[in-house]
Parts: sequence; C-alpha cells; structure tokens
Amino acid sequence: MDLNADLGESFGSWTMGHDAAMFQVITSANVACGFHAGDPITMLDSCRASFELDVTVGAHVGYRDLAGFGRRSMDMSFDELFGDVLYQLGALDGVAHAVGASVDYVKPHGALYNRIVRDAEQASAVVAAVNAYDPGLPILGLPGSELITQAREAGHPVFLEAFADRAYLPDGTLVPRSQEGAVLHDVAAIAQRAVRMALKGEVEAVDGSVLSLTPDSLCIHGDTPGAVDMAVAVRRALEDAGVELESFA
Repeated sequence: MDLNADLGESFGSWTMGHDAAMFQVITSANVACGFHAGDPITMLDSCRASFELDVTVGAHVGYRDLAGFGRRSMDMSFDELFGDVLYQLGALDGVAHAVGASVDYVKPHGALYNRIVRDAEQASAVVAAVNAYDPGLPILGLPGSELITQAREAGHPVFLEAFADRAYLPDGTLVPRSQEGAVLHDVAAIAQRAVRMALKGEVEAVDGSVLSLTPDSLCIHGDTPGAVDMAVAVRRALEDAGVELESFA
C-alpha cells in the first residue's frame, strides 16, 4: 500500500503544513506545481527532499487559483485546461530533474480533482495533457471517476486512491469541504479507518452504508491540522497490521 500526502504547498513567506516531518512518513508526495500553491523554491525543496528520502514525486496539478488554494471550481475551455496542466507538468518535471528526481505520476488537486469525477470534458483535457507530455505517466484518482475511466481508455497506467482523513458520500465521492464533518480529525479513528481500507477494501459513508474500495494509495492531507500525527498513526497502524508500504509508482 502506498501512503501519499499533498505537499509543497507553501508560497513565498507563507507556510503551509509541516513538509519536513511528513516526508519522513509517506511513500509518495503530491507536489504542488505553482498554480494552486507552491513556488519554484518550494518545488525545489520538495523534489530534493523526495530524492533524498526515496519518496516518489507526483505532479499535483490544479486550477490557476492561488487566492482560493485551488478549491474553487473553474469553467475552462479544453485548450485552457490542457495548456495549464501541460505547463505544470513541465515545470515540476524540470525542477525535479535538476535535483536528480523525476515526476512519476499525476494527481489532480482540490476542485479540479472533484470536478473531473463527473466532468467528461475537463477530464479529457487533463488526460490529453498528460498523454501529450508522457503517454506512460501513471494517473492517480478517485475510483469510478471520469478521469480514471478516460485515462484507462487512453492506455495510461491508473491507480486508485482512498482518503483516510475525508468523509465519503454514499455514491463514493467525497463530502464537500463546505459541509461540516468533511475533514476528519480523530487520529485513532483515522488510523483504524486506513487499516480497514487496506485490509478489507471498505469504508463507511456518512449515512452508515459501507462502500467497497480497492485502493492502491491512501491519502493524508498535509494541510490538515495535526497531519503529521495522523500520518504517523496511520503508518504505524498499517505496519502493525502487516501491510507493507511502498509507492505504487
């Protein structure tokens, strides 16, 4: 099982999360590419830390929305989104190569991630951009999403993600952050939830129904308060349950 986190989201003098500690725990890092968060120095630091600690680098591509942290859905044409995703991939991959690392998968961020669960046109723009950059680059996303469906049809390696620290709706999508209880904070409960996902392939939705999952990777959001404690607890619980942690990519 892979354990991923969204990192590299600081910008200038503004700090987001505790990346140095998180890099010690995870196996894959979704690194911001400068559009929803991040800047060249932060990208360099993130890629360097990933290389030194043998953490796989993923491009965390998002909407061009620094002010909203990429959490506001945006109406964009195919060409606009295609170009923005392509630009972000090239930027992060160039920075990664400069420090001996490489971009080994793509995971969309925030509002873009949620929108392309159902928005076929935006999903096609993301897949087309990744395909234009590297036809063999793996894509990480939500099971049953348009992104995963189209990426698979285009011949990309696809990997499925589950969220240990987010609440689920009965249809398998995430509870919007605008709703109370969307983000979970009970460390012990999150750790137990992660083990259940990894070993039983299931998670309880907000209405009490049980969803079936087959995750290749579990996510802990790096910007959530207490994220480091969550990640440490999740990793320890998984290892105690006999789950071997390694990057899917």
